[in-house]
Amino acid sequence: MGKSAGRNTGKHTGKHPGKHVVAVAVAEGAPIFEISIPVEVFGRIRPGMPDLGYDVRVCNPESGTVDSGGFTALGADTYATLATADTVIVPAVPDVMAEPPADLVAAVRQAHANGARVASLCSGAFVLAAAGLLDGRRATTHWLYAQEFQARFPAVDLDPAVLYIDHGDVLTSAGTTAGIDLCLAMVAADHGADLANTLARRLVAPTHRSGGQAQYVETPAPPPDRQDSLGPLLDWMRTHLSEPLSVADLARQANVAERTLIRRFHTAVGTTPGRWLTEQRVLHARRLLETTDLPVERVASAAGLGGAANLRHHFTEVVGVAPSDYRRTFRRPGV
Repeated sequence: MGKSAGRNTGKHTGKHPGKHVVAVAVAEGAPIFEISIPVEVFGRIRPGMPDLGYDVRVCNPESGTVDSGGFTALGADTYATLATADTVIVPAVPDVMAEPPADLVAAVRQAHANGARVASLCSGAFVLAAAGLLDGRRATTHWLYAQEFQARFPAVDLDPAVLYIDHGDVLTSAGTTAGIDLCLAMVAADHGADLANTLARRLVAPTHRSGGQAQYVETPAPPPDRQDSLGPLLDWMRTHLSEPLSVADLARQANVAERTLIRRFHTAVGTTPGRWLTEQRVLHARRLLETTDLPVERVASAAGLGGAANLRHHFTEVVGVAPSDYRRTFRRPGV
């Protein structure tokens, strides 16, 4: 998901004959789950499977071991190992509002300059961006941090809808479990799809997940300070989603000219009235698919999306998966 063409330096580089060193760069407070993903994928020899030839090194700062959510990340290696590693993986950072550790940023930048394949898991993309590795490229991170990321790194073409993006030498993944998708993709690049699929089955993980992280994104109304004078109109639109609403209808409801309404939407909401309305209808359809057993035709009608075909079109465009697939994944127990 989200793979794009690019130079692939993920193969064995010859720096370490017979072994492909995977350096996991740990920072203070890094979530233990994101640290464990590359260790689990690359660091175990499994019965009945060949040795994949990876040598996983957990790398701490020069200052010593760090705390990771109550666990101590033990490792004899420091960030100096990144300079000679074949693959460098940066797990999530604990606080996206803080500047990434300068020593980690410098080590990641040097590793890439030395030819390493560099990957980030979740908010680890903030480290790669701070190192300048994502400028002018598509990248992703956890959808929750997309706004902050775009504000901090405008030179990066952020796509918060996909699970991961692979440029060969630089890779980024979405939130948390998307790190598994990314690591399996790297195994596939190194050893082929068949072996990666076998490994995925051992991990009891899907070999390929349909859709991207868009299906997990919450889409609340914009905060009050961004709604300007549109608040009453937005509330009215949410209560009339099942009705056919044109821009002219909305302008009459707001008692403004159509051009004025469109301009206010762009300023306050960041999109067009029609697009916002479609997103709200899809959001309503998501709730109905999660909480009711209504047939898809009824869901489409209740959400103001006409018939099932129109629902599938808009739902797949916004969420990234078909309504039926979404219902199977997110339907609440007992419904």
